[in-house]
Amino acid sequence: MSAEIIDGRAVARKVRESASARVSALVAAGHAAPGLATVLVGQDPASDTYVRMKRRSCEELGIRSIHHALPADTSEEELLALVAALDADPSVDGILVQLPLPRQIDEKAVLGAIGIRKDVDGFHPHNLGLLAMKGREPLFRPCTPAGVMVLLRESGVTLSGAEAVVIGRSNIVGMPMAMLLIEADATVTVCHSRTRDLAAHLRRADIVVSAIGRPATVTGAMLKPGATVIDVGTNRVDAPGTQSGSRLVGDVDFDSAVAVAGRITPVPGGVGPMTIAMLMDNTVRSAEMRAGVVAIPAL
Repeated sequence: MSAEIIDGRAVARKVRESASARVSALVAAGHAAPGLATVLVGQDPASDTYVRMKRRSCEELGIRSIHHALPADTSEEELLALVAALDADPSVDGILVQLPLPRQIDEKAVLGAIGIRKDVDGFHPHNLGLLAMKGREPLFRPCTPAGVMVLLRESGVTLSGAEAVVIGRSNIVGMPMAMLLIEADATVTVCHSRTRDLAAHLRRADIVVSAIGRPATVTGAMLKPGATVIDVGTNRVDAPGTQSGSRLVGDVDFDSAVAVAGRITPVPGGVGPMTIAMLMDNTVRSAEMRAGVVAIPAL
């Protein structure tokens, strides 16, 4: 048995095409194109790469990209003042402050300062709180978990009644991922670094989503045959003999898992492309709410 490979690039392309068409419809109706403000503090190479990818996606889809590059010694007060100015700017539909931030800046304070209607990352406590409440609708769902849900549905995975295990409990992926699966009527177990017997939980899981950031956390021997495995992890490991000397892997030992799983995402090419695609989708949704094209959920 060899698992079906879930092609995140192909699914992300569909999401992006839909977002592009909606941008064109907004502009054709006389509304301003969506605007996404990105803020990068410092010169972390990985963060710089992520922001450039997001800005390139904006350009490709017709979304205006408004970028602010700040020095690493920027104070928390200076960053909060910029966020307040962007929040008050009617030409900005979404604000994205790239994480991680330098030590002198309180990440929670900055994320909480982004207005809920421009929180296209879906990290504001108000948005996450609405997501956690039965029968309530957040304005925006966090991009990576939302992208995982699209992958599952596009792959024909049955969610209602399924046993799902989420590995990791971060506010960015693990916790909202669990809430989205519960919203879809799955029965969810959240595992983490203190879980005593991870394999025992995985052996009964129809769906496994790993977002713990540790290579080979999940092996084929731990999986229920036919399970759907979504690997959110991105870990760089040594790869002697390659040009860069390293390679990207997920949390799942792909070679052993692919022989047991029914469906599986690769790394790279699985969840990664979906994160940026869903960011674009959220930004367009914000512009649609501003234009009155879609209703704003009751807050």
